[in-house]
Amino acid sequence: MPAASLLPLFGSAAGPGALGGPAGGGGGGGGGGAGGGGRKAAGPGAFRLTEKFVLLLVFSAFITLCFGAIFFLPDSSKLLSGVFFHSAALQPPPPPPGGQPRAPPQPGGGPAAGGSGSLERIRADHERALREAKETLQKLPEEIRRDIRQEKEKLLQDARGRKEAGAPGLPQRLFRQPVGAVGQEPADPAVRQRRAKIKEMMKHAWDNYKRYAWGLNELKPISKQGHSSNLFGNIQGATIVDALDTLYIMEMKEEFKEAKEWVEKNLDFNVNAEISVFEVNIRFVGGLLSAYYLSGEEVFRKKAVELGEKLLPAFNTPTGIPWALLNIKSGIGRNWPWASGGSSILAEFGTLHLEFVHLSHLSGNPVFAEKVMNIRKVLNRLDKPEGLYPNYLNPSSGQWGQHHVSIGGLGDSFYEYLLKAWLMSDKTDEEGKKMYYDAVQAIETHLIRKSSGGLTYIAEWKGGLLEHKMGHLTCFAGGMFALGADGAPNDKTGHHIELGAEIARTCHESYDRTSMKLGPEAFRFDGGVEAIATRQNEKYYILRPEVIETYMYMWRLTHDPKYRQWGWEAVEALEKHCRVDGGYSGIRDVYNNHESHDDVQQSFFLSETLKYLYLLFSEDDLLPFEHWVFNTEAHPLPVLHKDDGNKEENQK
Repeated sequence: MPAASLLPLFGSAAGPGALGGPAGGGGGGGGGGAGGGGRKAAGPGAFRLTEKFVLLLVFSAFITLCFGAIFFLPDSSKLLSGVFFHSAALQPPPPPPGGQPRAPPQPGGGPAAGGSGSLERIRADHERALREAKETLQKLPEEIRRDIRQEKEKLLQDARGRKEAGAPGLPQRLFRQPVGAVGQEPADPAVRQRRAKIKEMMKHAWDNYKRYAWGLNELKPISKQGHSSNLFGNIQGATIVDALDTLYIMEMKEEFKEAKEWVEKNLDFNVNAEISVFEVNIRFVGGLLSAYYLSGEEVFRKKAVELGEKLLPAFNTPTGIPWALLNIKSGIGRNWPWASGGSSILAEFGTLHLEFVHLSHLSGNPVFAEKVMNIRKVLNRLDKPEGLYPNYLNPSSGQWGQHHVSIGGLGDSFYEYLLKAWLMSDKTDEEGKKMYYDAVQAIETHLIRKSSGGLTYIAEWKGGLLEHKMGHLTCFAGGMFALGADGAPNDKTGHHIELGAEIARTCHESYDRTSMKLGPEAFRFDGGVEAIATRQNEKYYILRPEVIETYMYMWRLTHDPKYRQWGWEAVEALEKHCRVDGGYSGIRDVYNNHESHDDVQQSFFLSETLKYLYLLFSEDDLLPFEHWVFNTEAHPLPVLHKDDGNKEENQK
């Protein structure tokens, strides 16, 4: 409203002496009137300029106060609705969707009554807002700030309560602990004693991590400080998340509780950093999923799905084959610069299937499973050289990179996940089954060889030429062949069990032929040597689990006591050469008689090596294979039995 139009509102109400005392008196200026008598009744024209200015200031302050009360004080929304939008409150509500008839009005509740009630509510809200505005204006600034803080805290508590009731966006889920989350004590006292020793090793590793590196990714046990790898970007707590399920199955309840509390309060994925999609998936997503399935703690499900959602932009490539590296804040991905012209790596993009299927299962969001099923579509459209899968695939062109095939590093867990996807589906994933057994047939034909000394090994294939080298990572394949034996085509079950046993023997020889009885990173079968590392950069041992993993599978599937004996030899070697005051460390040269430690306690030592040893000396009822599969970081995930969905639906 223009300022000039405001003044008559006040001037018209003024009578004689309204501003200057009695009529006719007037110090200072009654000369505005006609003749020498008293001044005329005051009007807008009778005010001095300064008086008009004062009036304008007073009225402006009043208007400011009113609008401040409306917009900035508590319950302002109610005041706005009452003052400015009261006409809307009198409008009849819209008809219900679907053309359903409206409920009949209550007696005495016709339009007039409804309008009157609305006006009463508006008036009451208006008066209450004005009272609160007046009370607020009387408060000191410190009191106002305190009230604001209290209101914020209340909102945060309400939000936290809603999260505890069920993670936002996640469906309600009735938790049913799968079979075998807890097992019986071993019946044999000697086995029980050995298992107790492995639990003590876990406690030594965990307690030192807690003492010297709590909340960081890994431990440097010699330096007694934290160690961090760029694989995880700025995400922290890899050892905590990796160890959750090991703590649970070993019944280390206090340690599990403190790990859970750390996850709840400190595990943060809102970081501006580039991470390895593969490593974060198998360690963090896998660790959180298994912790949820074992314990039922909702925080693990929520965190797993939250992290899974942050990994989805990695699939934004022309083919849907994900990038190896992803900035989880910006969503920008890329591949390792050394990987065959910017290719994605088979073992990395092929090792997402188990976790992403479970993310869809727990979140109700099919996008996770759709992403990994698309990877299969891309692979099935491609020709495979000799039926083999090269380690490199370009995510833009959808074509293979260089033809390098390995069942060890760069390829290993792709094959593992084909088999386990079929098993995890309760043997309904026929596509995964066919891909696995076709691949095994090609591997047997082109890669598996026997040395002159009778040791079976898996060579690497480079453009049609074999490199007679086998990595420690490849030793997982013994357990894989045995695990898949039951579904092998053409009555080859016994053959696959035997193949697993031969790989286990070769890998045991690689341990037994070192000074420390621990296996090297890679060993060769050429130049007159067998199962021995010949290059200095292949002689190290970084607490890897793959050989012990195969021992565990072979024990479960055959109950041949030699596998427990071989596992105990590994325990003795770990205790003698890798145990230090501050935890467990890798070794730089397993052929040397004197230890040279690398000063890193890898998170997978707690997640895989010690878990597989513990299971090797446990009864078969702990995490039985009919009900669980292990991801490539040894995190147990339940088999999704065909009748699980119906059971959940019925229990709801």
